[in-house]
Amino acid sequence: MCDNEELEIRIGILEDIEAIKRLKGKYIRCVDRKIWKELEECFVEDAEAHYGENNDYIGRDAIIDFLGGCLKEGVVTSSHECHTPEVEVNADGTARGVWKFHDYIVINQKPFLNGWAYYEDEYVKVDGMWKIKTVSYTRDYQETTKL
Repeated sequence: MCDNEELEIRIGILEDIEAIKRLKGKYIRCVDRKIWKELEECFVEDAEAHYGENNDYIGRDAIIDFLGGCLKEGVVTSSHECHTPEVEVNADGTARGVWKFHDYIVINQKPFLNGWAYYEDEYVKVDGMWKIKTVSYTRDYQETTKL
């Protein structure tokens, strides 16, 4: 049996995990729907993104510029999905998350990429809100089609 203080800590951790899941869901939705202004809210200002080999971006603005530049008119990522979250919350206001993901990208109505990977993210709590500090993945497998 646990006391009230321990129970409050455990409930707080569960609430943090749920908040991080919602944050990742918002990230996916904003990327797929190209909602760049709202996507900015997901990151701390000095965030980092490591999207596979040689696709490294430092700073929220650089990340948004990269995504907006490659996901322009005619590019559809509506099957960008994350599953099976493994979220670990630390007492210092940081957390880590691992997410299995699949994306299917269509360019000008032609299939272009079908891929699988694991996101490995780091989060930080700022003014009571969870934000992405680092988002990264390395693909396990991908199929691409020439356009």
